[in-house]
Amino acid sequence: MNINLLLGIVLLVVGAVLLYFGYTASQSLGEQVHETFTGRFTESTTWYFIFGIASAIGGLVLVTFGVRS
Repeated sequence: MNINLLLGIVLLVVGAVLLYFGYTASQSLGEQVHETFTGRFTESTTWYFIFGIASAIGGLVLVTFGVRS
């Protein structure tokens, strides 16, 4: 198995996990109250989404274009 393919799959999984944590954090009562009054998520929830999206995109790129024989 190619190391780029393996790294891409790991990054996709990590990205999915981070996005899941970000989603569950955004649905909590405290986060909903904070968003209601400020109009945005807390910093920690925002970082979950940012790193989750970046990791998932990086993993997708590696899985798609990183396999070169």
